[in-house]
Amino acid sequence: MSIDPRVALQSLVTALEEHLAASASRRREDDPAVEAAYLGIADAFEVYEEALYDSFGEVTPLEIYEESDDEGEDGDNEDADYAPDLVDAEVEP
Repeated sequence: MSIDPRVALQSLVTALEEHLAASASRRREDDPAVEAAYLGIADAFEVYEEALYDSFGEVTPLEIYEESDDEGEDGDNEDADYAPDLVDAEVEP
């Protein structure tokens, strides 16, 4: 049984709002509340994407960015050190 995409979308919006609130009240560079909210966005997005696909056979133009094995270990990818699951938008021309 899949979740209603509208419910999943609302969860994603809530996760984005929580990330904004955590970011606005950040106390230090590696604030665990911001990182937890960040991961919450990634989790909520995956649920939404799956619900959207299950219900309508559609996907968003977004994807979860995952750190590759050769990035992050030696500091080549600054973003990967902070958050391995960045959400990137793919914009078509």
